[in-house]
Amino acid sequence: MARKSALINVMEAAARKAAPKLLRDFNEVENLQVSKKGPADFVSNADIAAEKTIRAELERARPDFGFKLEEGGEVPAKDGKSYWIVDPLDGTTNFLHGIPHFAISIALMEGKEIVAGVILDLTKDELFWAEKGDGAFVNNHRLRVSGRNRMSDCVLSTGIPFVGRPGHEAFLREANEVMAVSAGIRRFGSAALDLAYVAAGRYDGFWERNLSPWDIAAGIIIVREAGGLVSQIDGGEKMLEKGDILATNSGINQPMLDLLRQARNKRA
Repeated sequence: MARKSALINVMEAAARKAAPKLLRDFNEVENLQVSKKGPADFVSNADIAAEKTIRAELERARPDFGFKLEEGGEVPAKDGKSYWIVDPLDGTTNFLHGIPHFAISIALMEGKEIVAGVILDLTKDELFWAEKGDGAFVNNHRLRVSGRNRMSDCVLSTGIPFVGRPGHEAFLREANEVMAVSAGIRRFGSAALDLAYVAAGRYDGFWERNLSPWDIAAGIIIVREAGGLVSQIDGGEKMLEKGDILATNSGINQPMLDLLRQARNKRA
C-alpha cells in the first residue's frame, strides 16, 4: 500500500472536506445560482464555497503558506516561498451541465518548483497524487505513463477553445496534424483530469493553450512522477507563466513536438 506523507495527507484532507457539498450541489445542479464572469466562463456558488473550505483547511494546517487561487487571487506567503495553487472545481462547465467529469486540484509550489500535487475526481472517488521524488499514485496504486510509441496507436486529449477564447485557428491546425496520424483525440473538459489520465496511461498525451496555473500545477508533478515528460508546446519550461502545455509519455514526446511545430509553421 502506498504511504502518503503528512503533506499529501493535508492536501487530501482539504480536498475531501470540500467534496461532499460539491457533490450535493452537483446532484441539484438545476437549482444552483450561477453568474457569468464572461462568455462561456461560469462561476457557481459551489465553486466559491469549495475554495473557501479548501483555503481554511490549508491555512489551519500550514499558516505560513500563501495561496494562488482561481477565485480569490493571490495571498502572500508568510515564509516568502511556499504557495498553494488551488482550483476548487476544474471542469466547471461540465459541473453546471450535469456532466460527471470534474475535479479539485491542489498543488504546492516552493519557490518556482512544484513539489506536490493532488487531483480528486469527485464522482469516481479517484485521488491522483504525487510528491517530488516519491512517485505518482491513484488511490493506493502506482501510476506509470503508457509505453506506446507509435502515434497510430495513441489517443491524445486536448482542450478546444470556445467563444471568447483566442486560438481557434491555431487549434484547428494542430488538430489536423494530430488527427492525421493518431488513433484519436478526446476533449473531456478538465485539464487537471486530462493530465491525471496521461499519468495513468489512459491517454498517451495532452496539449492545450491559454490555461491558468491552477489548471495544470498539480497535473505537472503527477505526470512527471509517473515517468512522463511535460513542457510548453514549443519545448520551453514556462508552463505556469505562459499557459500552454504538452504532456506525453517518453515515446511520443518528440513526434508530438514535431507535429505541433509543423502546425505553427503552417500559420497563414
